Amino acid sequence: MLHRLPLSEMVSLVRSGSVSSLELVDAHLAQIEQRNPYLNAFAMVLADQVRASARRADQGLKTGAIHGVPVTVKDCFDVAGLPSRIGSYFAPEAPAPEDSAVVARLRRAGAILLGKTNTPDFAMSYETDNFITGRTNNPWDLERTSGGSSGGEAAAIASGCSPGGVGSDSGGSIRVPAHFCGIVGLKPTPGRVSLIGHRPSEAITGIAVAGPMARSVADVRLLFEVLAGYDDRDPISAPVPLCESILDGIRIGVMEQFYEVPVQAAVRKTAADAAKALAGLGFAVDAFRPEGLERAPNLWNFFFVELPARGMKERIAGREAQAHWTYTENLEKALDRPPASGWQVVESLAARDAMRRRLLEQMRNIPVLLLPVASIVAFPHRERRFQTGTKPIGLFQAMMTATTFNLLGLPALSVPFGLSEEGLPVGVQLVARPWEEELLLELGARLEAARGPFPAPDNGRKSGVTEA
Repeated sequence: MLHRLPLSEMVSLVRSGSVSSLELVDAHLAQIEQRNPYLNAFAMVLADQVRASARRADQGLKTGAIHGVPVTVKDCFDVAGLPSRIGSYFAPEAPAPEDSAVVARLRRAGAILLGKTNTPDFAMSYETDNFITGRTNNPWDLERTSGGSSGGEAAAIASGCSPGGVGSDSGGSIRVPAHFCGIVGLKPTPGRVSLIGHRPSEAITGIAVAGPMARSVADVRLLFEVLAGYDDRDPISAPVPLCESILDGIRIGVMEQFYEVPVQAAVRKTAADAAKALAGLGFAVDAFRPEGLERAPNLWNFFFVELPARGMKERIAGREAQAHWTYTENLEKALDRPPASGWQVVESLAARDAMRRRLLEQMRNIPVLLLPVASIVAFPHRERRFQTGTKPIGLFQAMMTATTFNLLGLPALSVPFGLSEEGLPVGVQLVARPWEEELLLELGARLEAARGPFPAPDNGRKSGVTEA
């Protein structure tokens, strides 16, 4: 099945002439036609344009790093001539005047854009649902969420509707859907991949990032090499060259959970299994408990939820009925608190910087951390309290292992490594120091090889369809 091949193998087949770009495109469009009615992973599919682009690719020089291979992007990245609705009635309906930085880089590398994938309203939730394109379902179990806010992208890739693409991550929005759907996702260091052309344009500097998603670490690395690079339009973009990583002597610190926040049994077992696998590969693996990060999730919430809350209230004033619950579920709680003063913002920035310095000091001799992506596996739609075996936790607590590294600006990689008792995928998270994405990708590839092949979703399970 062409649509199930690794992206890197698709590149080789097109380059050698063994498979045409049009054949690849048609295989993915057929899979979309079969699976998307059940998943609702796409905000739009560009079938006619894609076939025309594939024919041009087959006639042209095959020089790009991903020449002739179809990819997808989350519907928060501008594509010239198309609107970026982000699932919201409050986003502009006008077509974007030019490609976002990530789409432009994909096109320069020869990729063909299959379509744009679904998000929550304004990309503000861990559950992908909105009034415009509706709810995205998890390809492993349609009664569960694919995560958010890159939930459409994760579902499309896991189901074979796309070989890879680009999401964005402000609080786990790449890593959590990757973990929920059994794929790989990279949250780079802020500034490594340009955010120009990302919507909403007021994405929080230093917290929001763009990054690649695919079914293997090798494919994520290939996409990362296409996407990474300096962009003088992006105020935090940095001219960091691609490099090779040496893993000899690397020590890995294992965090079973975020301080006293419990995790579900499958999450704990999978992290322990990954730690054993890394130890079996010869790495020094030790327990790690960070110092001074207890308030990190609260600070992330201050910057990502509390500060924007009043602006969100003003944005929807008079049109509240058009704001989807995924946009407003945290609004009332944030508005219950008094408005933040300028001094409180300055103090919070200083506290964040102090936390970052303290963690990096601890990581001088332990440059990589292994921990859960989230405390939970993919949950039933709209569920917000979760059993862990010791006590129930809420969604904010469940995501503390993800949001901490958005606040601190560290790169993180989600790799699928196990299955829960219900047959749901469980990922693990590798975290490194700033600008060390290549180290994460090399280590992730070793971990993936030790794991062996990972299953695809059972398309007959609660989906009403079996893949041909």
